[in-house]
Amino acid sequence: MRAAAAASALEVQPAPNATTDASTVAGRDLRVLLLIPGLLVVAGLFIYPFLYGLGLSFQPQQGGSVLANYERFFSEPRISRTVGTTLWLALPVTVLNVALALPFAFMLRRPSPTQRLLTTVLVIPITLGTVLVAEGLMIYLGPNGWFNRTLMEVGAITSPLRLINNYWGVSFSLFITGFPFAFLMLLSYVTGIDPTLARAAATLGASPLSQFRTIYLPLLLPGLAITFCLAFVQAFAVFPSAVLLGAPAGPTRVISIAAYEAAFEDFDFSMASAIAMVMGGIQLLIVAAVLGLRGLLYRGPVVGGKG
Repeated sequence: MRAAAAASALEVQPAPNATTDASTVAGRDLRVLLLIPGLLVVAGLFIYPFLYGLGLSFQPQQGGSVLANYERFFSEPRISRTVGTTLWLALPVTVLNVALALPFAFMLRRPSPTQRLLTTVLVIPITLGTVLVAEGLMIYLGPNGWFNRTLMEVGAITSPLRLINNYWGVSFSLFITGFPFAFLMLLSYVTGIDPTLARAAATLGASPLSQFRTIYLPLLLPGLAITFCLAFVQAFAVFPSAVLLGAPAGPTRVISIAAYEAAFEDFDFSMASAIAMVMGGIQLLIVAAVLGLRGLLYRGPVVGGKG
């Protein structure tokens, strides 16, 4: 009887968890140590450069108070105007990219051979890089480019349209390179929404438009906000397009060009750091405003995507 009871006790006793024993020492979870390499990379590539640049911005090369660089930034129109110029480029293109990417992502949300082909075609520009896209647009949209020559041959215009070395050339480049990014982001969010929700609404008589307005759009608001923020940050940091396709000394003198000139033409790295800090502050304000607006419109869980 005693032997049977002992055997029964051994059978019901849970076996030790090898994974738990291997990952804990003296009751401490060692899996937290796996975060150390990632934290070191973040500290070395992001936190340290930011803190170094922030400190350098308060050390004006030409002397004066610790805020001399920032006072100069906002007092010199040639530098301060770059903020409005960059916003005038980045905001409309970001809105256009997100607005056009949403219907494409919604139409291509169901897996199929056609969906894979169209998705591949739409994301090809993101693999080319900003400089290659800019060079292609210089040839295609130039005065003697294919676009102008075709319009002149069909009689649509009598003289070439000026589509580069101005605002429109930079905008075209930002759209071509930014649309695939926004499309992929929104596609991941759309495919993460349970399709049975729309089918259930259809059984209750909801039209496709009503399904999108009452089911998909509310659940997509967090994804739309995050996509807008990331696309805006990408567009606000425009540099190669503004130089190759714009007028860097005039209408498309963006804030990144001002930082470059301060660092590598005037060799005033302190002023360049101050410009970079202002640039980051403006981006942070726009992102905070968009995320705050998202919080007012939607308080549910963020819908993740399957990529």
